[in-house]
Amino acid sequence: MRLTGKTAIITGGARGIGYATARRFLSEGANVALWDVQAGLFEEALRRLEHGPDRARAYEVDVTSREQVQQAMAQVESDLGPVDVLVNNAGITKDAMLHKMTDAQWDAVIDVNLKGVFICGQEAALRMRERGRGVILNTSSVVGLYGNIGQTNYAATKFGVIGLTLTWAKELGRKGIRVNAVAPGFTRTEMVETVPAAVLEKLQQKTSLNRLAEPDDIAAAFAFLASDDAAYITGHVLSVDGGMTL
Repeated sequence: MRLTGKTAIITGGARGIGYATARRFLSEGANVALWDVQAGLFEEALRRLEHGPDRARAYEVDVTSREQVQQAMAQVESDLGPVDVLVNNAGITKDAMLHKMTDAQWDAVIDVNLKGVFICGQEAALRMRERGRGVILNTSSVVGLYGNIGQTNYAATKFGVIGLTLTWAKELGRKGIRVNAVAPGFTRTEMVETVPAAVLEKLQQKTSLNRLAEPDDIAAAFAFLASDDAAYITGHVLSVDGGMTL
């Protein structure tokens, strides 16, 4: 119960890694606010979490809209208490080879994966600075460390998230705020299910542990970094990739 009494916002929280992180945080005692642009997923997600509105709530939020982020953050603090942890997890892909990528594909991914992280992180930091404490956790990717064919836009955002993480850790540490990133390897989520089975098999063979990550593997890393067990860790990028990049 390392997160008892803490309130956490998890963006992209209705499914995949975000949902697994919400479930893990709840099991560790936290109050959890699920943020997602897909409100149609909320009923099922909340039912499966099996916690009442005093512990878990869902909010429809477009993380690229500062107005929506501000309104939702104020509502979370009214409903569940001051935000102690922000997990910037919302993200999308729109893959294409460089010579085929359109401006629309580039802009959409940059907006959600980078601008959204900036807006949510900034708004959370403003509140955390006033209280002299807080944790911001950003979702990068193995792609953000080593690149990937067909993902110019996605790789750029995940490299960028690492830059935000390191910069914020330097800026906010004296205010009692820790900032870290998790860089998952390929994880069995709805996003990865669109990848052909033959490709997933090759990716699995590249990992030392000979398997893809499960969402719970990534959630466990977020729970550790959010807890006081990581009280002296900031500005770190934790790779959770099964040894894929060794």
